[in-house]
Amino acid sequence: MAETGASSRPSSPPAHTPLARAEQFVWLTARVLEQRRFAYHFLDGSADAVEAALAAYRTADEGYGHALEPDLRGPVSQPLHTGHALRVLDSIGRCAGQRVERVCRYLTSVSNTDGALPAVRPGQRGYPAAPFVPIVDDPPSELLATGPVVGLLHRNQVWHAWMFRATDFCWHAVETLEKSHPYEIQAAVAFLDSVPDRPRAQAAADRLGRLVREQRLAVLDPGRLEEYPVASGYAPGEHHFAFDFARTPESLARAWFTDEEVSRSLDFLESEQRDDGGWPIRWPQWAPGTALENRPIVTIEALRTLRAYGRSIG
Repeated sequence: MAETGASSRPSSPPAHTPLARAEQFVWLTARVLEQRRFAYHFLDGSADAVEAALAAYRTADEGYGHALEPDLRGPVSQPLHTGHALRVLDSIGRCAGQRVERVCRYLTSVSNTDGALPAVRPGQRGYPAAPFVPIVDDPPSELLATGPVVGLLHRNQVWHAWMFRATDFCWHAVETLEKSHPYEIQAAVAFLDSVPDRPRAQAAADRLGRLVREQRLAVLDPGRLEEYPVASGYAPGEHHFAFDFARTPESLARAWFTDEEVSRSLDFLESEQRDDGGWPIRWPQWAPGTALENRPIVTIEALRTLRAYGRSIG
């Protein structure tokens, strides 16, 4: 094999730092997309390279499939895959233009009659999927699928006809939430952090913060995990922490937690890096390949969260 010059490789972080250990884990285990995302976020890599890797997951109907979201296998497009794609595009500053216009047309075509998105459409049937993902003939609209997509489009000042009814759906879903669970709350935060009506978003976030604490949906002291039951239907150990809800200090969810609670959660996140350099997944590992593909995604997000809060990663 021909040798390449040293200048062709981005500068790596100092050895033995959390970032250096994670880099080795990513090169060893990750898909091309996550390799390029890691390089973009931490090694001065190219946004074009990330977008090129993401394009491999596009489908003929302008959605995304091919197990972009690893717990849904097969070639068919799904709203959850498309939400994942938009998060990637947003993270590299590419959530705009004709690509997103085509995504909005896809979203229109797969929405329910109320204008909102189901999590998984019945076309998934016949392809492998996680046992905790229900596949039904008439899937309901869900905040879980719709909130993050609407939030990202607002965040990037995307205006499309699909947005109007989907935004109304999210407002109603968020403002009527009573008994909830962590993933649904995370979807609500993704919506509230970017929707234009900031006073209304602040009021809704304040109410959700009280709900999270009353229903004990967030572990406030990671040293006493046994005192925090996981949500109904979740796997043993599938806890959620302050950083899961407030991924950055700018999130509305940051106000739900004291400085000490946030600091404890970040200490816990730092401690969760494994000997192989990656972070673990906390939801059920139903197939070896999906666990392997999910861990680099979780690792990248852990590093981004720690950096956003000013923690040293190397």
